[in-house]
Amino acid sequence: MSAAQNKIQELEDKAKQIRRLIIQMISKAGSGHPGGSLSATDLITALFFSVLKYNSKDPQWLNRDRFHMSKGHCCPLWYAVLAEAGYFSKDKLMTLRQLGSLLQGHPDRRTPGVEVSSGSLGQGLSVALGMSLAARIDKKDYRTYVLLGDGETQEGNIWEAAMACSHYKCDNLCAILDYNGFQIDGSTKEIMNLDPIAAKWKAFGWHTIEIDGHNMQQILLAYDEARRVKDKPTIIIARTIKGKGVSFMENTVEFHGRAPTADETEKALKELA
Repeated sequence: MSAAQNKIQELEDKAKQIRRLIIQMISKAGSGHPGGSLSATDLITALFFSVLKYNSKDPQWLNRDRFHMSKGHCCPLWYAVLAEAGYFSKDKLMTLRQLGSLLQGHPDRRTPGVEVSSGSLGQGLSVALGMSLAARIDKKDYRTYVLLGDGETQEGNIWEAAMACSHYKCDNLCAILDYNGFQIDGSTKEIMNLDPIAAKWKAFGWHTIEIDGHNMQQILLAYDEARRVKDKPTIIIARTIKGKGVSFMENTVEFHGRAPTADETEKALKELA
C-alpha cells in the first residue's frame, strides 16, 4: 500500500471513530443533531487531520488556519474532532449539552478551538469573510475554512457574503457545502430548491469544485486545488448522505434533530464497528 493510500485509510478509520463518538455523545445527551453531523464527518476529518494548520496546545496561535462551523447545530462532529486533535480530553465529550459543560448544544467560544459562537444559520460565511480580510490586513498567510449546510444557503445573508467574498478576491477562503439534500422540515428540493447550485456559485464569481463528500481521495484533492486558486474564493460542493454510516439514519429527515434510543444507539455502534 502506498503512502497516499495509507493516509486515506487512516483518515477513513478516523472518520469512523468520530462517527461512533457522535452517536455516543448525542445518545448520552438525549438530544442533538446526528444526521448533519454524520454527513459532514469525512469532510471535517480530512480538514483537521490532513489540511488545517493549528496547535491544539495553543488554540490562539496567531498563524493558525481558521475554521468556522456555520451550521452550528452539527457541533457534535466538531467537538469529537477537537477532542481527537487534542484540544481537550475525550471524557468531556460525554458532557454534551449538560449545564455548565464546555460543550453546549451550539458552539460557544469557551470551547477550546472554537473561534466564534454559532447557531443562527446563514451568518457563517460573513464570519469567514471577516477572518479572511483580517488575514490580509494583518499580512498573515493563514487560510479560513467554513462549513455550510445546504438548508442555510437558502438565506439571503449567504449570498450577500458570497458576493462580497468574490468582490474582495478572497482566495484565502474556502467554503465547504455539506449538500446532503435535507433540512429540518424535509428535503431541500421540496422546501426551496437550490439547484443548479454550482452554477449559482460560479455566477457569484467563485471557483467551484464538486465532489463526492464521502470519497476521501476526492476530498483531499479538492482541498489541495482550493489552496492553489488565486484571486477568487473557492467553494467545495460536497454531495453527501444525511446520517452517513448508520443505515436507518441515512437519507431521512427523522434524525436531523433526534437522538437515538438506547436500542438504536447499540445498532448504530455495531454498524460503525
